[in-house]
Amino acid sequence: MMTIYPCSKINLGLNIIGKRNDGYHNLETVLYPIPLCDQLELIDIGHQSENPLCTLEVDGALLDCDPQHNLVVKAYELIAKEHGLPDIRVKLTKKIPSEAGLGGGSSDAVNMLKLLNEYFSLNISSPKMQDYAVQLGADCSFFIHNKPCFASGIGEKMEFLNTEDINLSRYYIGLVKPEISISTKEAFSNIKPRPSTVSCKDIVKCPIKDWRYSLVNDFEHSIFKSHPSLGRIKEELYNMGALYAQMSGSGSTMFGIFSNEPHSMMQSFRDSFTFITKL
Repeated sequence: MMTIYPCSKINLGLNIIGKRNDGYHNLETVLYPIPLCDQLELIDIGHQSENPLCTLEVDGALLDCDPQHNLVVKAYELIAKEHGLPDIRVKLTKKIPSEAGLGGGSSDAVNMLKLLNEYFSLNISSPKMQDYAVQLGADCSFFIHNKPCFASGIGEKMEFLNTEDINLSRYYIGLVKPEISISTKEAFSNIKPRPSTVSCKDIVKCPIKDWRYSLVNDFEHSIFKSHPSLGRIKEELYNMGALYAQMSGSGSTMFGIFSNEPHSMMQSFRDSFTFITKL
């Protein structure tokens, strides 16, 4: 009946700059959309009910969770009663790996909001959509617009960047996601917050070849100690000619940005999930 394609993201630099009184951490990062997408389909409309129900079918071996506790269902529940939605059935086909630092679950949830808003002509305003996104998760706001941005706070404060600030459209990106899962608890357990000396927002305006030693992900230091294979993947990406390589978010996906398509990646990392595309 209607299909939408939730994209993923990478982090370009990620600095944990302080711990908040509510237990969360303030951070700074540049978020950049990439065309690795899931598929979300509205496949059936049911009856109007007092307690509206979203039935979610999940297709794809990359997702391992109870579908009824998926963020897609939570997105539906967030607005169903308020807008008088009927029962629905949706199908989610996963292409974005889970627990990978690519924002797949958050993107699925926000795109569920977009799908419902468009299909049922709810006319939800952009500020209201933003409010719903924040209720689903700190990093969900980015997927409302899918534009490069500088994110701060807990990830909900966004400053959009234009093509003069950053433009990777002529480059290739290669993703490598090994069979390693890193929980949020593990990622933050050894983090020591510290103010950044130079903002990643300013670093990304410099040539990519200058990013290697200045654009850092604070999670790498401790996570590479626990999972040294991730550090080796990063070095291998540089050996393959990457202009810049980094871990995305707090997950275990490593990515490299290349001037030319890295044809050898699939063979070199054949035991991992790999994805190559032009940005």
